[in-house]
Amino acid sequence: MRQRYTFNYLWITIVAIAISINFAFSAVLQNATADTSYLFKARNAKKGFLKNGIAVNSLPTFKPYVVKTTPPKQQEDDKLLSNVQVFPNPVVDQINLRYTVSRNSNVTIKIMDVLGNNVATLFSQRVDPGEQKFTHYLTNKLTSGFYFVRVMVGTESVIKRITVL
Repeated sequence: MRQRYTFNYLWITIVAIAISINFAFSAVLQNATADTSYLFKARNAKKGFLKNGIAVNSLPTFKPYVVKTTPPKQQEDDKLLSNVQVFPNPVVDQINLRYTVSRNSNVTIKIMDVLGNNVATLFSQRVDPGEQKFTHYLTNKLTSGFYFVRVMVGTESVIKRITVL
């Protein structure tokens, strides 16, 4: 309700200002009857955009402003983490990870159980951009079953399911 009132009030104010400016310029033209050359030029000029108001030729010329835009980059460029692969699956004694990081950032690799509890943190370091490979030999910590590997880079994370035999 308040926004509608403000919006309507704004338009009423703009129209009132435009009308008062129009009358002000028409009063100036009516008072300048002694100078007939000015009125003659105004008659030959194009019609004004306001009735009996400003002549178009008396307005300054405006040069259009050109805005150059570059096409937006693909979404993959915006992601810190991409192309996450976990192999072999099912896992027997070692787990291999391959992932791509787009910027220098902190990487954390965790193994979680089905309930989301953190079982082990395999890796937590700052990594340079590019493709990264990580190999970890599993100890007797993991019993056979389903687990999740969570790769976190900055605020992004990817979760992959693995099976341990």
